Amino acid sequence: MIDRMVAAYQFAAIDPYRAATHNKGIMNGIDPLIVATGNDWRAIEAGAHVWAVRKGHYTSLTTWEKDGSGRLIGTLELPMAVGIVGGATKTHPLAKLALKILNIHSAAELAQICVALGLAQNMAAMRALATEGIQRGHMALHARNIAIVAGAIGPTNRTASISPDVNDPGYRAVTFDELVTVYREQVEGLIEGGVDILLPETTFDTLNLKAALFAIEQVFEDTSERLPVMVSVTITDASGRTLSGQTTEAFWNSIAHTKPFTVGINCALGAHEMAPYIRELSRCSDTFVHCYPNAGLPNPLSESGYDERPEDTALALRDLAEQGLLNVAGGCCGTTPAHLEAIIEALRDCPPRVPEQRKITLRLSGLEPFEASDRTGQLVMVGERTNVMGSPKFKKLIKEDDFEGALSLARQQVENGANVIDVCFDEGLLDSEDCMRRFLNLLAVDPDIARVPVMVDSSKWTVLEEGLKCLQGKGIVNSISLKAGEEEFLKQARLCRRYGAAAVVMAFDEKGQAATVEEKVAIA
Repeated sequence: MIDRMVAAYQFAAIDPYRAATHNKGIMNGIDPLIVATGNDWRAIEAGAHVWAVRKGHYTSLTTWEKDGSGRLIGTLELPMAVGIVGGATKTHPLAKLALKILNIHSAAELAQICVALGLAQNMAAMRALATEGIQRGHMALHARNIAIVAGAIGPTNRTASISPDVNDPGYRAVTFDELVTVYREQVEGLIEGGVDILLPETTFDTLNLKAALFAIEQVFEDTSERLPVMVSVTITDASGRTLSGQTTEAFWNSIAHTKPFTVGINCALGAHEMAPYIRELSRCSDTFVHCYPNAGLPNPLSESGYDERPEDTALALRDLAEQGLLNVAGGCCGTTPAHLEAIIEALRDCPPRVPEQRKITLRLSGLEPFEASDRTGQLVMVGERTNVMGSPKFKKLIKEDDFEGALSLARQQVENGANVIDVCFDEGLLDSEDCMRRFLNLLAVDPDIARVPVMVDSSKWTVLEEGLKCLQGKGIVNSISLKAGEEEFLKQARLCRRYGAAAVVMAFDEKGQAATVEEKVAIA
């Protein structure tokens, strides 16, 4: 599928506001606007016809209007797109999270509201329009090309790694499990709708992305079918980091276990500004690389809202392609069908990047990457003072509920050269799961500590799993073993991989700890 340079289409939901106000669609100018994620309220305010992919249908919501006070008609003032299929109402994952704010607890309740707002008056017409929309989407590209539909999976407006409350850094507005639930529903809908590729995109928090990838793997396992997955991150500025603080290579180490079809960068920056990060991603990854940048930086005085003309964006992407850095290219915010035509023409004769196999070694990440092979002849230093079983001071601070004081011990270890921080709360009088979650949430917002990988340490799987749900980087599980039998061991090993973690395997089996060389070899 990628035996030549592809620069075919602007992905769904990349810039709904621009597309709405300029009456442009996403695939060669299809009108009306198709929004696969439907999470930009500005598009609705602009009077767009918004479409949402739900259970195989593109469902029109019609144009929303404002009353005399400027408020949108109805009471659903939240960024959402509602699809109504076969009498049942489904919502975009972002909307589902927001429903709790409105005390709407079920799809049926939401359906009643939609009927009251006139959104479900003609189901037969909606289904017919949905079928036509899908057919037009597949036929949108030039007849000589193959149309490949990528189902966009947005980042939501919540972040699992950062607290929205500056006064409570340990608070999270969303949990990993909540994200997995809503992402799974979206993935199921996109697959049932016939997409060819799944595209988790505009990633500003790698933990959100890991939840999406976790949900995707759940669906693949349950259906025994797989689709290619393209993974796209957003580097927010010249710092070269995501909004949640990770560098490009640290990001890749966090999600490399999923073996994506492509990995790349979109949004926030133009191709010129993205260049060093595309170069870094091409260096550290062993899969195809994509890039769909903005049309330069925002400019409110420009007709499109961005600086670059079509030829500017095309030339910048061609420069990356000529360096052998790209396999797929396209456009994000501010790009138009004219931009895409220019990109296609400019990259038509460029050879695609050839991925290189990387040497096999242990690669971890916190906010920054860590590679064990970089320390030839040296030990990997694991700091264990944040372990209630090994540090009386840490244990005392935790029992006194002084988590800030406990964090200072972790900070000291990093300052003194620890490459990895071991965190353990295995103590009979502690709620180990709660302590693990609280401590790791606090640790995640301290960049001096969070820059190194974390080793979650416990003899209880539930505690280990609670820790893994808090890590945006690639950490280490300490430990798993054959103590509960091979079936349980394999289950835990697969989950370690799905969460994106390395694992320490202890020489235990159902009979106990291996004591002799022969026993250790037999277990290994």
